[in-house]
Amino acid sequence: MDPHAVLGLEPGASPEAVQRAYRGLAKRFHPDRAGEAAGEMMISINAAYDLLRDRLEEEHGARVTTTAGGGSVAGTAPLRIAGDWLAPEVRRVLARELLATLEDGEAVDEVVLTSTGDSHDVQLALTDRRLLWLRDDALMGRVRYLRYRDVAGVEARSGGRLRRHGHLRVHTTAGRRLRFFELRPEVLGRLQAVISARTTPAGG
Repeated sequence: MDPHAVLGLEPGASPEAVQRAYRGLAKRFHPDRAGEAAGEMMISINAAYDLLRDRLEEEHGARVTTTAGGGSVAGTAPLRIAGDWLAPEVRRVLARELLATLEDGEAVDEVVLTSTGDSHDVQLALTDRRLLWLRDDALMGRVRYLRYRDVAGVEARSGGRLRRHGHLRVHTTAGRRLRFFELRPEVLGRLQAVISARTTPAGG
């Protein structure tokens, strides 16, 4: 799982850049400003920040501080944890509503923050079975998905010479077209590769 993608950072970002990105997103998605519905996105932002901070400290001895974090809950629970087959770092980053929507044993390949034509705040997950996304600023129909067998094609569109971000265009067999915006070129490439591999005749 790439916490850089969740925070909208370039790979190899400095500790200072990590702090700036986190603070900007924390302000944007704080429940006091964005409402309680933004809480799900804030959980993912905190988790990605914690992962990246730990990685920086382990690999480079960089010290990154914060006043908020995801944190783990101590103790054991008698009930099964949603997505308990996933790696802990994936579970921490994935929004709770997406975790609850996963089918038993469904693997998660990518998790990124993006936007769509009808929602500015979207968490997109690519699993081994489908595209699954949470429209965090929507009141109804917050979680949506598209199975790979219903994908007719996928394109990565660059933002042009003056823009660093592009968008992913997904064509469905029903004739619909989905677009996911504000994605960095390397993230676009990864997403396109995953979807293309899953939509070959052997997949689905």
